[in-house]
Amino acid sequence: QTPKVSVNMNAAKMVAIGIIVLIIIGVIVTASVKIVDSGHRGVLLHWNAVDDTSPPLEEGLHFVVPFQDEVVNIEVRTLKYANDARSASKDLQTVETTVTVNYHPDKEGVHRLYKNLGLDYENRVIQPAIEETVKQVTANYNAEELITKRPLVKADIESSIRERLNQFDVVTEVISITDFEFSPLFAQAIESKVEAEQKALKAENDLRRIEVEARQREANAIGLGNANIAEAKGEAEAIAIINKALSENPNYLEWLKTQAWDGKLPLVVGEGGTPFIQIP
Repeated sequence: QTPKVSVNMNAAKMVAIGIIVLIIIGVIVTASVKIVDSGHRGVLLHWNAVDDTSPPLEEGLHFVVPFQDEVVNIEVRTLKYANDARSASKDLQTVETTVTVNYHPDKEGVHRLYKNLGLDYENRVIQPAIEETVKQVTANYNAEELITKRPLVKADIESSIRERLNQFDVVTEVISITDFEFSPLFAQAIESKVEAEQKALKAENDLRRIEVEARQREANAIGLGNANIAEAKGEAEAIAIINKALSENPNYLEWLKTQAWDGKLPLVVGEGGTPFIQIP
C-alpha cells in the first residue's frame, strides 16, 4: 500500500505544478495583451513612464512587454464641458455667462497630454482657460457693447479659448456662449434706455409723417389754385373772344339765338311783347 500512496502523491504534485504553470502562463499572457477601447487612444507606459517615442496606440488589441509596459486609455470622442463664468465689464458692471465647449483630445498628442496633465486635464486646463478668457475679453468692452457687439465678443472669446487649449493638445470643436446677464439694477436701466429710444424713434417717425402730409396738402392747394386760375383765365379768354366777335359782327348775337333755339315757339310776355330766347 505504501508505493500506491507514493504514486498518488507524485501525480498530485504533477497536477499542482501544471496548474501553477498554467496560472503563470495566463498571468503572462494577460499582462502581455492590452485592449484599447473604441473611441479611445492608448498611451504606452514603460515602468510607468510615458514613452514619447511611440505614437498613441489605435483601437484594438496590442501586445506589450508583460509587467514592464502598461496602457492607459484616453477617450478621444467629442466631450462637453460647461462652466458659469463671472467677470466685470470695462465700466465695472458685473457680468455672468455660461460657456459650453465641445472638445476632444488630439488623437496624435494624447501621450503628451497624459504626461503633462494626467487624466484630470479638464479641471487643470479647460476650466481655468474659460474663466480667464471670459474675464480678459469682457474687460475690453463696456456693458452696452457686450449686448450691441455680441458677435464680436463671442468671436474674441472663441479664438482665445482655442489658442489656449491647443497648447495642451486639446482640440476645440464648438464653443457656445449664452446671453450675458447683468445685475437687476443695470438690466432695468438698459430696459428704460431701450424704451426711451423706441419712443424717440416713434416721435421722429410721427414728425416725418406730419411733414409729408403737410407737403401733400400744400401740393393739393397749389394744384387747386392753379386749376382755378386756369379756369378763370379760360373764362376771361372766352368772354374776350365773344366781345371781339360782337364788335366785329353785330349779327353774332342773332346767330347765338338761333343756336340756342330748341325748336319751340318763343315766349311772348303781354300784348305786343318781344319774343324772348334764353342765351346760354
